[in-house]
Amino acid sequence: MSAVDAKLAPFQLLDEPVLSFAPDDPRATDIHPLRGLIRHGPFSKRSFGGFTPTLRVAMVGPRSGRDSVVTLMKLVQQSHRPSDRKEYVPEYPGFQKLFGVPLRAAAAVTRIVWPDALEDFAFEGPGEQRLQAAFESALSQLDLVRSEFDVVVVHLPDAWASSLYTPTFNAHDTLKVIGARFGIPTQVLNDRAFIFSAKASIAWRLAIALYVKAGGIPWKLAPLPGVPDGTAYIGLAYALRPHDDGVHYVSCCSQVFDMDGGGMQFVAFEARDPVDDVQEAKRNPFLSRSDMRAVLARSLQLYQKRNGGALPRRLVVHKTTAFREEEIQGAGEALAAVPEFECIEVGTNSSWRGVWMVGNPSGPKPTKADGYPVPRGILQTRSGMSCLVWVAGNAPGVSTTSAYYQGGKSIPRPLVLTRHAGSGPLQLIAAEALALTKMDWNNDALYDPVPVTIRYSKRLAQTIANVPSLPGREYPYRLFM
Repeated sequence: MSAVDAKLAPFQLLDEPVLSFAPDDPRATDIHPLRGLIRHGPFSKRSFGGFTPTLRVAMVGPRSGRDSVVTLMKLVQQSHRPSDRKEYVPEYPGFQKLFGVPLRAAAAVTRIVWPDALEDFAFEGPGEQRLQAAFESALSQLDLVRSEFDVVVVHLPDAWASSLYTPTFNAHDTLKVIGARFGIPTQVLNDRAFIFSAKASIAWRLAIALYVKAGGIPWKLAPLPGVPDGTAYIGLAYALRPHDDGVHYVSCCSQVFDMDGGGMQFVAFEARDPVDDVQEAKRNPFLSRSDMRAVLARSLQLYQKRNGGALPRRLVVHKTTAFREEEIQGAGEALAAVPEFECIEVGTNSSWRGVWMVGNPSGPKPTKADGYPVPRGILQTRSGMSCLVWVAGNAPGVSTTSAYYQGGKSIPRPLVLTRHAGSGPLQLIAAEALALTKMDWNNDALYDPVPVTIRYSKRLAQTIANVPSLPGREYPYRLFM
């Protein structure tokens, strides 16, 4: 029996997606998010100062950490030279110079001081119950003076570690859910933030987070070549939740994005149909036909509400698991009025790897492995319905030297994109996935390992799983960052 040679199609290299830093200036663009902020300012610079002339920070935490929190807030106001990732991180210019508004401590009435020991809280029960009660009390108290602040910084010290995260309690997610009910954005700080040596990096991260949580927009995606006008994106993530009667249901988070990556709102949806096969649902959670129809119809209404009643001309739905036939049918029914829709599985556990080969004129072989991984944006077609795209990789265009590999460790694995419904070139869905990796406003990195459609919806599904009391209504994502 003779061996059969197998050949892959030639690979392609997609351009690094461009970010926009002004709504009305096509020249205010850059592929580097931090460099773009320095050169052009944030996307919402002209509008943000009108409703937030000063970004005011309320503070909640134990008495012993108060000075450290104040020191950290002062750090964000000052300029700092980078001490890590110097080829990527530019000098941090200070909050006001970067965003055009000053950062200040809010009025004294917004500063809530807790005891240093959970045992000294004025609440009953074990540590996690006392913490939850303290969250409720602090945010309800701040809600009474909501006009006095924009963001709340909450310090959760390492000394409380045994009560912060237990099998039945997640302090971060519980705080976010309570904050969402009040419509109050929160920034959690742990002790590591106070001793982090790379001052420029922590200033960049904290500054962007505070600006976004106060309602600002640092950047959006510039128009992507080939993407039709009126395109929108939905990220779906599921969580399996048992009820008191022992029956399991699927909770779904639907995250809706405009074609520029903005409009980050989500819907928490509780499926109506019970799960028949719990073990199968744990491996691959999915919605019934009627539940998929319901959640996408609701997501479509959310888009229309933001866009004057207009429907998207094209809608792309992302999730990390395969779309079942009943899900595709439900999607088709919900999106019957949308001219074009696509269902894309975004696989994150690929066994594929790639090595970038370069010329080797002085060696016995004509090529050799490069010292850096494959470039970010490599696209490898597998079939007419599936492709690999390396969203992690070498990105020399954002470096002050010759190359930049974010993280600097291991050989990156590609995302596996599989189209279960829809048509069109795979290059387009790959370029969209690559671009959406740059829309995570919760850090200072060039990209996230997955598109923001996946990152945010999974994060929200996890929150719902940890805190089932979250009401199933619409929320801006900034409340959960």
